[in-house]
Amino acid sequence: MPPAPPNADEGGASATDKLSICVNTQTPLVQFVSQLPKRRIRGRGVLRLSELKEGVDYRYSPGGVTRMVLPLLRHLRQDGRVEGVHWVSLNPTGPKTIDVDGIILHSVTLDTPRLRSYGTIKETISGRAHGVETRGATADDMFWSDDYAEFAHYNRLTAELMKDLDKRHDFDLFYIHDFQQLPVGHMIGTLKPKVYRWHIPFETSMIPTQWTEPLSTYFNSYDLIVVSADKYLSSLKQFGYQGRVERIYPYVDPRDYSRPSGKEVAALTEGMGIARDDRVILLVARMDPLKGQDRAIRALARILKRLPKAKLVAVGNGSFSGSRQGLGLSKSERWRQELTRLCGSLGVTDRVLFTGHISQRELDALYERCDLTLLPSVREGFGLVVVEGWLHRRPAIVTNRAGIAELIKGGKNGYLVDPEDIEGMAEKISLILDDTELGARLGRAGLETSRLCTIAEGVRSESKMITELVGGEGKW
Repeated sequence: MPPAPPNADEGGASATDKLSICVNTQTPLVQFVSQLPKRRIRGRGVLRLSELKEGVDYRYSPGGVTRMVLPLLRHLRQDGRVEGVHWVSLNPTGPKTIDVDGIILHSVTLDTPRLRSYGTIKETISGRAHGVETRGATADDMFWSDDYAEFAHYNRLTAELMKDLDKRHDFDLFYIHDFQQLPVGHMIGTLKPKVYRWHIPFETSMIPTQWTEPLSTYFNSYDLIVVSADKYLSSLKQFGYQGRVERIYPYVDPRDYSRPSGKEVAALTEGMGIARDDRVILLVARMDPLKGQDRAIRALARILKRLPKAKLVAVGNGSFSGSRQGLGLSKSERWRQELTRLCGSLGVTDRVLFTGHISQRELDALYERCDLTLLPSVREGFGLVVVEGWLHRRPAIVTNRAGIAELIKGGKNGYLVDPEDIEGMAEKISLILDDTELGARLGRAGLETSRLCTIAEGVRSESKMITELVGGEGKW
């Protein structure tokens, strides 16, 4: 890490002004794919990730939360604003403590029965927020269920670990991410500033009235709540939140994305089964009914007679919850099977490619190779994959139920569609595939729009927010 500038007036912080932050997410930054880390850590306090091999021993968790939090923390440390960072997350298969270039990860573990109950509540909350009923899960009476007691137990374990770390490291700020961790702020019981970031959709019409009082209590334990789109600002106020609310668009670091050469793109994509003359519709999302892969398949079926070279490439497998390295929930596998059956019934099996999890280099090659990106989600808190496509100058078709929809100007930097309007989705896909000049123009405009969702803008907004919370400009 480069040395901090000598004083705050020159853009950094003095050593005494550097902050110590505790971050909490459900998904861990790192998932382990072998038992090697646990064997290596025996008799030692902290495992250094640099001692292991990415792709063999571990992988970075996919998804917007971890992809956004790590660059933010790295930038704040490199700028001399933050010195100590401790990151607490649920990681049943991970070592207790991991050092990632000075960012210390701490794992919370649960036994299998408790994981199952936790997963039930997690899916219930997510399903209601996205407007989808969850089979077999409690709903209106959720807070009185035995499963919720286990969900609360997990949050209590997390809060107790964070309080213990605070005693040792004296944090200046707690930054808690996503709906699974909402009770943590209430359970920590500290007067230190607490920030909560809600990443999934939040619309009052989707939430049962029986949930209002307990959720309002949890929300009001935070000094500030960050949401991903303007439309969620008023929803929180309507729900009884009395604190400060900020809209900060989710963001990515453009430096995390490469533009492989044409030769490399051809080699990587042809190796996946994509022919040179295929017209590629790229859909990047975890395997989940909320992501609308079925809508995309049905739209593809409608255009193949006229555009027989169109091919849908669906990237992604399960979330952390569905992975063998995570909670082991099988939802993603069931959904993949349903999609495979749908392809067969519509006669499009040979025109749909499921890649599963792929490397960043392979994903960059697909962004370069595709004709457009498609986000057909039933509901989506934001939709950072659209920004990723824009960084590669690719046009986007986006559901009007995604947070990022407020950045889409129809016909200028992309198109909006209703996820229930399969015919309209097919029409917009055909429009772009029929007109390469239109696609190029939309892609260039999308690149300009992506600047609102880059790490530079994110760090500026987050730094301003944190500065105000920890005591004004004098702290930094």
